[in-house]
This record gives sequence, structure tokens and C-alpha cells, in this order.
Amino acid sequence: MQVKNTYLLSIVLFLIVFSCQSNANRRMGTKKQTNSHKILPGAYDMASYLTLLKDKRVAIVGNQTSEINGTHLVDTLLHRGVNIVKVFAPEHGFRGKASAGEHVENSKDIKTGLPIISLYGKHKKPTPDDLKDIDVVVFDIQDVGARFYTYLSTLHYVMEAAAEQHKPVVVLDRPNPNADYIAGPVMHSQNTSFVGLHPVPIVYAMTIGEYARMINGEHWLKNGIQVDLAVIPIKNYTHKSVYHLPVKPSPNLPDYQSVRLYPSLCLFEGTDVSVGRGTDFPFQVYGSPDLPKTGFSFVPQPNAASKWPIHKGERCYGQDLRRITPPTALYLDWLIKAYQAYPDSLKTKFFNKFFIRLAGVQTLQQDIIKGLPASKIKSKWQADLKKFKQIRKKYLIYD
Repeated sequence: MQVKNTYLLSIVLFLIVFSCQSNANRRMGTKKQTNSHKILPGAYDMASYLTLLKDKRVAIVGNQTSEINGTHLVDTLLHRGVNIVKVFAPEHGFRGKASAGEHVENSKDIKTGLPIISLYGKHKKPTPDDLKDIDVVVFDIQDVGARFYTYLSTLHYVMEAAAEQHKPVVVLDRPNPNADYIAGPVMHSQNTSFVGLHPVPIVYAMTIGEYARMINGEHWLKNGIQVDLAVIPIKNYTHKSVYHLPVKPSPNLPDYQSVRLYPSLCLFEGTDVSVGRGTDFPFQVYGSPDLPKTGFSFVPQPNAASKWPIHKGERCYGQDLRRITPPTALYLDWLIKAYQAYPDSLKTKFFNKFFIRLAGVQTLQQDIIKGLPASKIKSKWQADLKKFKQIRKKYLIYD
């Protein structure tokens, strides 16, 4: 009996060890598979674009998101012997620390000594003088997939200036963290501004490389000119890929939650309601001193990311969205709910002139004032969205 028990115990021990080893192997295999399918932005594929930069005078259009494995693209290319002559910086500056809308001056990069030309200061488009000592322009900035994010306008003006001066542009593509849906009104031409230059919806589901191809292909540059454009694709990416940005794309988008909520909440920037600028959780809440007092409130105060927050020092009541699952659509109900909850005596100050620029159309504000539900408002966008999707399809690089 003792021998039999010993034999059974040996079998049990063998099965336990075999099972543990198999599980370990499976885990290692999964890890290996995950690494081999890691999303790699275009900047990582240096073999595909270093030849385009060889023996050329190069300008980089970049900011803090222009990095490869935590090292800035400028530092990486200088180490590789690329002749970088200057840097062009978008809104928020080269290191991404300026507040939204803050005027950014030309400067010099402390680390490399390279001159930095601001494209959010005296001018938003490179001048002929800016480009006269340049052979090729490299654009590498992380987008978040919303029409009113100003890096798209910087891309447009860089492409336009380069085309006018017969300089090629190389776009190092990066994933769009809001590329899994298309939504919002398509911009009407009379409402164009630096927060929207093109006839696209608020959420367009294209990478910045695909978007550059569309700008070029649809002749949206001044006088219909086209630039000599090369796009270095992302590896292991589709529009359904979930992508968590490794670097904050701008000071008030600190994490994945804020990036996913941004397309819906940014419309509040055209109203008297705060989206949490001046707090530790911007674009994850909304509130106003004039909304009904609820269990949730916050007090905006100037900080490094927002020097002039709306309702500074006032207690704002509203809704905390930090722990919700972000919608996979443009969500209008928060905006409609806030407008309806505003006191009738203050409703005339709810919207400001900036709202129409953000919306891209006159009708969204009008429909909210009329009391239309979100479903009815969205139904009015469908014909324009159908046309946009046909245009978009021509310029897609990824499945």
C-alpha cells in the first residue's frame, strides 16, 4: 500500500511540475509574440528615411513627443550624423511646456544649441527665409485625432511653405489614439481657423501621415499646390489598435483617459464651463460655478499646464469622468445636459464666439439651444460624413 501511494504521489508531482513548466513556456511565448508585434511609430524605422536625409540640410518639426525609445528624435539623428540645421516648434513649444494659446518665441535649444523657430508666435507658417538654408523638412509630432488639435494646422502650413519653396517633406507617422470611430459635423469653409482648416469631421480616424496624404491629394494647400511628400509608416498598426501615448502630447492631456475624452469635452472650451484646466485632471471633468451644486466639485488654480484657467479660484460643480469608460463616439449629452442645467438668466453667456470655430458649423449651437436630443443632432451630419468617408478611403495606409 505504501509503495502504491508513493507511486501515485510521484505521478502527481510530475504533473504539477509539467503544468508549471508549460504555463511558464506559454507566458514566455506570449511575451515574445507581444514584443514582436509591438506598435512602432515611423520614427523607429530609421532605415527607411535616413537615406532621404543623407548629405542634406535638415529641419525637424517636432516637440516632446518626437522620440525613439525615450530619446528625442533630434538627439538620435544628430548621433547618427544627420545635419540638422534648425527645429520648428508647434503650439506648446519644442519641449511642450507652454500653456494652451500661449505665444511662443523663437529660441535656442539648450541641449543642442540648435535654433528653434516658433510656429505659434509671430507666424504660424515657415517663411521663405526660414527655409532658404534647408533641403528637406522632417515632421514628427504625435496627434490625438481631433480636428481642433492645432498640430494638424501646423502640418498644413509646413507642407504649404515647403511646396512653395520646392522642399520635400518627410512625415514620420505615429498612431492615432482616437482612430476607431468617425464622428462630428464636417467643417464648413466659412468657419475655418487655426483650430480647423479642412472639411473633415471632429473625429476623422486617420493617422497624421494619412492626413498629410489627404491634404496633398485633395489639393487643400494654397492655390492647390502639392508638396513632394514621403510618409514613413507605423509598423504593426491598424485603426483598431489601442495605443497609450508614451509622452503627454500637450500639457493638459496627461493620460489615456483625457486623450479619449478630449474630442467630446473640448467643445466645452467654447462655453462658460471648465474642463478642469488648472487642476490635476484636465479633460476628465467639467463644471461651472453656475451649474447646480452636486457632490462633486473642483477649484481651478493657475499651474504649469494652464496659467489662465477659466473660473480661477471659483468652486465649480459638475461631473467627474475620471473613472468612466470613455465613449467610442462623440458624446454630446454632457454638453446638452450642462446647457439645460444652466440658469435661464445666464443661458445667453453659456456659449462664446469660439464655440462655432470648434464645432465647425453654426447648427450645433443652434440645435442645442432648441433642445434637440443628441440623436437628432447627429442625424444631420450623416450625409457629410458619408462623403468624407469616401475621400478618407483614398488615403488610408493601414487596415
